[in-house]
Amino acid sequence: MKVKVGVFKCGNIGTAPMLELLLDELADRKDLAVRTVSTGSKMDVEAVEETIEKIFEFAPDLLLFISPNTSAPGPAKAREIFSKKKVPTVIFTDGPGKRAKEEIETQGLGYVIIMGDPLIGARKEFLDPLEMAIFNSNVIKVLACTGVFRRIFREIDRLIDALKSGSDLTLPRLIIDTDDIRGAGDFKNPYAMVKAMAAYELLKKVAEINVRACFIEKDKEKYVPFVACAHEIVQTSANLAEEAREIEKYGDTLLRTPHGKDGRLKTKNKLMLPPKASEQ
Repeated sequence: MKVKVGVFKCGNIGTAPMLELLLDELADRKDLAVRTVSTGSKMDVEAVEETIEKIFEFAPDLLLFISPNTSAPGPAKAREIFSKKKVPTVIFTDGPGKRAKEEIETQGLGYVIIMGDPLIGARKEFLDPLEMAIFNSNVIKVLACTGVFRRIFREIDRLIDALKSGSDLTLPRLIIDTDDIRGAGDFKNPYAMVKAMAAYELLKKVAEINVRACFIEKDKEKYVPFVACAHEIVQTSANLAEEAREIEKYGDTLLRTPHGKDGRLKTKNKLMLPPKASEQ
């Protein structure tokens, strides 16, 4: 069976550009087809209503919806529409979206809340297209190097496997926090693990700073230094995350988990050895 996965994007968080790519990194899986519809950087109700029906033209078996702050009006409208469809749907969002957790559950939707996927420093005196791209590339690096992305695609793979086998489908109710990095077992070296934990904690702090700078502070003499400060912290976080990965490389213990053509995950932690089918 080929599972049809529909991805709807409303606005952007660090995870969004990579979400569907994490499922088929070699572009050779035979067990799924993916289509993506996006509102671009906008996340207002009108943008959602104009685009959301396009994803249902694909007749998806599984829907993934990703946005910043899923409690905001545009994403909330999308959730309302998805909740009325008979398609299993998982919401991916950042820390501020946590306040909609109970509502998501009531709507019968799953969720993955990524606490370390921070708000960007969206102030016109500071943010330009290049700064935006650098910020997101640093966030992506941290979420990749710390294993957060692995946690995400494994959760989606679990749902795809259930759809393929016809078994019961349990939608995730998952909040990804620093403890998930500590408990995942992705790192053999404890110093690599704690560097990864530190990198993720820094991203959570960035979220706090940028919420203050973008929504609380009104004086540009205050909010401009804060958003600049937050973006400097993201750079430091990315450096720490890369250091964690380098430590694992030096010991030849770096974990790799590629997908096979049948969708099954393989695993390896020696550079020159082939990946083997893993037990999921």
